[in-house]
Amino acid sequence: MKILIADDHAIVREGVKQILKTLPEICQIDEVAEGNEALMMINKVEYDLVILDISMPGMSGLDILQNLCHRKVNTRVLMLSFHPQEQYAIRAFKLGAAGYLSKDSAFEELAIAIRKIAAGGKYISSVFAEKRFFNDPEQKSENIHDTLSDREFQVMIMLAKGKTVLEIANEIFISDKTVSTYRSRIMEKMGMKKNADLTFYALKNNLIE
Repeated sequence: MKILIADDHAIVREGVKQILKTLPEICQIDEVAEGNEALMMINKVEYDLVILDISMPGMSGLDILQNLCHRKVNTRVLMLSFHPQEQYAIRAFKLGAAGYLSKDSAFEELAIAIRKIAAGGKYISSVFAEKRFFNDPEQKSENIHDTLSDREFQVMIMLAKGKTVLEIANEIFISDKTVSTYRSRIMEKMGMKKNADLTFYALKNNLIE
């Protein structure tokens, strides 16, 4: 198996590499620390699995997933995240992720996740699976951002990180006019007026670091 690790934390990359080296089926391990470089490597090399940090400089893990989904690239992707919000896991799977791991449990579950994904299955971190299982299915979410579509959520996170309309348009391959339309919808749905309001909300709800 050829595997790419994309994470901006050197300690995390090293820890993941040490686990991967114990798996005899893995023959190549590459690593990058930035989202745009990760996408470039995915386009260049036919990886069997890409391990993506959900929050990176440049394109985020969700941005990359959206790009691969849009272009119908069949690369298997395992997401890593510090975010406790299960909303990230839900959206990642909707965009085609094969697995989702909390970094808190990654070192215990990584080998199991890789082998399950390699066999054609999907894997979700036990902490997220437990949370989903024990939540009341009839209970409605109190989070405003849950009302956003996947694309609106993606744009909201990018705006909250301080990216401009043009930067977002270039990264997710849509026009700046379309991004502005999404921004208007997001502001209306969330009852906000400024990008700074989005940033404050995203930080408060652990949607960005």
